Amino acid sequence: MMNRSYSATLSLIRYENMGSEKNAYFIIVFLVYLSSIIANVFLMCLIYLDSALHKPMYIFLFSLLVNGLIGSTAVWPKVMLILITGDNTISVAGCFTQTYFMIIYGACNFTILAVMAYDRLLSIFNPLEYHALMTPQKIRQLLFASSVMPEVVILGHICLISQMSLCQYRIPRLFCDTLSFFALSCVENIQSRVSNFYGLCVFICFGALPIALVFLSYFKIIVFSLKASGNAKRKAFQTCTPHLIIFTNFSFTSCFFVIYVRSNPNLQNLYLPIFYNLSPPLLHPLVYGIRNKQTRQSWSKIKKRIIFTLNEYHSTCKC
Repeated sequence: MMNRSYSATLSLIRYENMGSEKNAYFIIVFLVYLSSIIANVFLMCLIYLDSALHKPMYIFLFSLLVNGLIGSTAVWPKVMLILITGDNTISVAGCFTQTYFMIIYGACNFTILAVMAYDRLLSIFNPLEYHALMTPQKIRQLLFASSVMPEVVILGHICLISQMSLCQYRIPRLFCDTLSFFALSCVENIQSRVSNFYGLCVFICFGALPIALVFLSYFKIIVFSLKASGNAKRKAFQTCTPHLIIFTNFSFTSCFFVIYVRSNPNLQNLYLPIFYNLSPPLLHPLVYGIRNKQTRQSWSKIKKRIIFTLNEYHSTCKC
């Protein structure tokens, strides 16, 4: 039986048979990850600097961007380090940490998207009372429910998993996840059954329930739009399109990723994790940045301020 010490090391054996794919895979991961970091940080700075974007929708978007950065940074720097050094080992503590942030990434994406759907529902149904309903206190409560609460609950899940005894040390994946620890555990006992049940509860609370809430919100929006005027329909469509694109993309990639991993426990497609963990954080700022009129206007304002400041500085230096 393997020692449960956090100083023990595990091997991520999916890297062992990559061969000549390593270099190409590193370049793809590096470029997508770097683009994701730049795009997310840029949009976060835009939201922070422009008071016109200090609205509930953009506050929730800021939270979504932070979550995307956390999820991708928990995995891909380690992946790139392994590809460069060839050292495919990871400590048990590091594996638990990676698993924790991977679960948070998926759970918080769904909960934040559910909160954003609720926000859109309020803005369409009650445009005149929207600001009275979406108060700063309510925004804080929604942020707590969508971001902080999942982190606390998932920490309990990780604590339960950490109590399982491990008999193996080779993980057939690019990174750690909960299935890896269940595959490495010695026998199915009360601890593993409790962990499984707790994991199911986590999935229902932070996966199935938020998805159901998003569907319910859009069902109400569609019913409302069918009865509304042409202008109201157009406004509802424009308001919901970015969120719907992001929600649809993440839902499909998540479902496909989970189904593939569960049906192929000893195999790991190299590019599927990119679509699940790296492409959504890149898509979020593109959808809300390029497609969104208000963020484009904010960038124009900030760009003018930067140019004005530089010109003032240049004039001062000449004097």
